[in-house]
Amino acid sequence: MGAYKDEKTNTWLAYCRYTDWTGERKQKMKRGFPTKREALAWERSFLEQKTADLSMLFEDFVAVYADDMRNRIREHTWMTKENIIRTKLLPYFCKKKMSEIQTKDVIAWQNEMLTAVGAGGKGYSPTYLKTLHNQLSAILNHAVRHYELKENVAAKVGSIGKKEATEMLFWTKDEYFKFANAMMDKPVSYYAFEILYWCGLRVGELLALTSSDFDFTKETISITKSYQRLKGKDVITAPKTPKSIRVIQMPRILSEEMQEYLGMLYGIQPNERIFQIVFVSLKFPKTTE
Repeated sequence: MGAYKDEKTNTWLAYCRYTDWTGERKQKMKRGFPTKREALAWERSFLEQKTADLSMLFEDFVAVYADDMRNRIREHTWMTKENIIRTKLLPYFCKKKMSEIQTKDVIAWQNEMLTAVGAGGKGYSPTYLKTLHNQLSAILNHAVRHYELKENVAAKVGSIGKKEATEMLFWTKDEYFKFANAMMDKPVSYYAFEILYWCGLRVGELLALTSSDFDFTKETISITKSYQRLKGKDVITAPKTPKSIRVIQMPRILSEEMQEYLGMLYGIQPNERIFQIVFVSLKFPKTTE
C-alpha cells in the first residue's frame, strides 16, 4: 500500500488493499494525482470510509452515509437531503473529525442558521430550520447506531425551529367556487384543480394520473404512483408512503367532468399522463367543509 510515481505521466497513483462487507479482500488503485501528498490523502480517506473509522472527517462520513441510505429512500427525498448536506452542513462541518464534533460546534452552527438570510432577503422559516437540524442529527444518529460513534451531540443540544408553520390558510367552498369559475377558460387547469379540491390528491399524484386510473362505473380513482421531475427527466415513482396507495371515491359531478375531459384528449393512450402541466411551488389551501 502507498503512493507510487508513474514516470510515464509524471503523476502519482495510490494503491491499497481492504476487506469489503462480505469479508473478501480487495484492492483499489487510483491514478493521476499531481503530488504524493494528494495520493496518500486519497488513500487515507478511502480506507477510513471502508472501515468507518470515526476519526474520519465529516465530509468522508457523509460519503459512507450516502452509500448506506441512497437506495433506501425515494430519489426525490435523497436529492432534498443531499442539497441540505451540500449547502448547509458541509460548509461548516466538512473538515471536522466525526469523533471530535462537540455540542459547542452544533450550537455555533445553529446560531449561523438562525441568523442566515435566504432567498428574498428573509431568514429561514421555522419549519426549514427544524429540517436542517434533523438532517444533521440523522447523520450523527446513523454513526451512533451503525458505526459506534459515542453520542449524537446534535440530539443532545436539541432542535431549532418548529415542526409545523404557525399559520394555515383555508378556503371555504364558496371561495373555491369563485376560483373555479375564474379558471373555466383554462380547461386543463380547471379539471386538475377540480381533482385536487374534491379528492385531496398530492400534486405529484395528480400529475401521474392516466385514463386507466379512472373507473367511471364505480366512480373511483386509483392512486398508485406519483410524478416528479428529477434532473431534467420525467420520473414516475411509488406514492409518498405505502398508505398513499388508495382508491378514492369521486363525487358524481367530478366523475362526469372527468369523462368530459378525457373525451377532449384525442388519441390519449391508457398509460399516458392526462395532466402534462407544471405547478410552481403550489400550496393548495385546505377547505373548511
